[in-house]
Amino acid sequence: MKKVLISYSTKGGNTEKLAKAIAEGVNSQKGFEAILKRAKDTSPQDLVEADGIILGSPVYFGTMSAEVKDLIDRSVVVRRKLKDKVGAVFTTSGHITGGKETTMFSMIYAMLIHEMIIVGDPIEAGGHFGVACTGEPTEGDLENGKRLGIRVCNIIRKLNNN
Repeated sequence: MKKVLISYSTKGGNTEKLAKAIAEGVNSQKGFEAILKRAKDTSPQDLVEADGIILGSPVYFGTMSAEVKDLIDRSVVVRRKLKDKVGAVFTTSGHITGGKETTMFSMIYAMLIHEMIIVGDPIEAGGHFGVACTGEPTEGDLENGKRLGIRVCNIIRKLNNN
């Protein structure tokens, strides 16, 4: 069974709703299991044990939350152990121009430093850097989250030749 860790922080619950939709997409794939954890409860070993890692954060002043940043800071002890794992990101914000792309980039940069393989959202979801929404996720946003979970699984499958 391949494991996809979805680690996130949430304050008002919107990021958690999107995380659960992504997990639904992962769990819909045969041979895959989503592991949902708050960033503060995620250990560096959880990152190592996962076949794919999807990070999510609300936008805080154009970047990730302190919880997600803390996880990334703690991940330094497993730096060489995340090489070639599949990674993806998602975010939520309170305003349409609230810094969603910069927040996604802040998480992507850390994944790139870990030498991870970054997956953007599927073209049906907009085809950009990751899944994002403003305010409470709509049905369309939740569907895009499911698509991202499925896409991460498909890339893991391709990398493992099965």
